[in-house]
Amino acid sequence: MTELDAPGTNPFDVAREAAAHIAEATGVAKHDVALVLGSGWGGAADLLGETVAEIPSHEIPGFSAPAVAGHVATTRSIRINGSDKHALVLGSRTHLYEGKGVRRVVHGVRTAAATGAKAVILTNGCGGLNLDWAPGSPVLISDHINLTATSPLEGATFVDLTDLYSSRLRDLAREVDPELPEGVYAQFRGPHYETPAEVRMAGRMGADLVGMSTTLEAIAARHAGLEVLGISLVTNLAAGISPVPLSHEEVIEAGQAAGPRISALLAKIVERI
Repeated sequence: MTELDAPGTNPFDVAREAAAHIAEATGVAKHDVALVLGSGWGGAADLLGETVAEIPSHEIPGFSAPAVAGHVATTRSIRINGSDKHALVLGSRTHLYEGKGVRRVVHGVRTAAATGAKAVILTNGCGGLNLDWAPGSPVLISDHINLTATSPLEGATFVDLTDLYSSRLRDLAREVDPELPEGVYAQFRGPHYETPAEVRMAGRMGADLVGMSTTLEAIAARHAGLEVLGISLVTNLAAGISPVPLSHEEVIEAGQAAGPRISALLAKIVERI
């Protein structure tokens, strides 16, 4: 098994190795769409269709067990309801704050592309700056601000991000729920929550949502040729917007409360894609 971070290793070779492992373990030669399910979104996998196979993620080259409560530890191949298409549900998302390196953060989406997927849905739980979005509200990501001070692209790799979050896929999502709002997502490094001043800064930059994931994966997905749909679940009002201190338990509780509704929404979007 090739080590993702070993000197001289090509991360795309490891992604192809991971894709070959998934194909062998699932018996599915090609996946059509991939999903990364963040806090609150895990239940969606059960509504997508028939689970063909489930693999402990740490057994797949380049993946490791999740480090965050509320994130699943398995990768699933699912035959999508009413079709012969397959979805790859990627478990064990790696966050930048875990210190495992950017390659590991984006390995999932690169592997998805190597399995044959043409689109990826990136979800997360996040803090909201808009008082109209109560905890439990799903919001389409229209654009992002990367405040991590890093990129998943190495060397002179220039990628246009003008339509990074696909307008076509956002339109499909609004066919399912015409009331879905959209906003700009800002990613901080974490793992600490943002200060009120940092939230005000992000808001002045144009952000509506703040969190600790997604932007690096989206960039890598675009580079790998995937069409990207991003959806945030507002699990809490951001620091300085919220009158109470923030906690991860609050994030999990809000995700659990909204779970059935947002899972049904996501399943219907996947069927349309």
